[in-house]
Amino acid sequence: MQLTQKAKEIFEKFFGKTENLTLIQNDKEYFTNRINFTFGESFVKANLDKEKYFLITLASTLAVGGKIEFGILLKAAIKNEIDPIKIKEIIYQATPYIGFARVLDFLSLCNDIFKELNITLPLKSQGTTTKSNRKTKGKEIQNMIFGEVNITKMIESTPKDKNFINDFLSANCFGDYYTRNGLDLKTRELLTLVYLISLGGADNQVKAHMQGNINMSQSREDLLDIIAALIPYIGYPKALNAIVVLDSLTLKA
Repeated sequence: MQLTQKAKEIFEKFFGKTENLTLIQNDKEYFTNRINFTFGESFVKANLDKEKYFLITLASTLAVGGKIEFGILLKAAIKNEIDPIKIKEIIYQATPYIGFARVLDFLSLCNDIFKELNITLPLKSQGTTTKSNRKTKGKEIQNMIFGEVNITKMIESTPKDKNFINDFLSANCFGDYYTRNGLDLKTRELLTLVYLISLGGADNQVKAHMQGNINMSQSREDLLDIIAALIPYIGYPKALNAIVVLDSLTLKA
């Protein structure tokens, strides 16, 4: 099988000449199939703009732990003029969902690549909250995404010995991360869904944040396009599970 013209055009626009890739030289059959599907089918079906495609694929490869692919995508994102601040915010935003231990690996990799590409570090600070207002600001964000009635019900129904989780969610997860500049709220909530779908095994959280995305004006078709774009990076089981959740929220019984 040969590379299709469409897949080759899109791939080379983002990443450069296929002939220069050691991977395709050593495993031509595999990477020909991979590029044809990823860019000739998945990318075409998703029909996302360049920035959104790089944001969600960086988020997904981070969540699945794909350091090599993340590095390739990061260099291509910079080549295609994706703002370094947005790239850093993808990594920061992932922390409450995939944990600091994994984020540290990717933050270190990102910094190494930024230095290699002569991007001056540290980047401009994007934080907007203080120690005294982070919980309040975080709860405001929760209310915006999930609805004040739902958040109030969740807090009031939580046993006292688990109240710390609600406090942590408001102050840390939403107060420390969602309130930052660099990415708008709708994009942050979309990236959160991407992390969760890519992780797998977080069905309740996928459902909650799938609804959060719907509340933030993502349509069923929008979310199907995101899943279509993610399939090459996460595989079919996680993608099919995400579609089942989406169906449960958007299709009438």
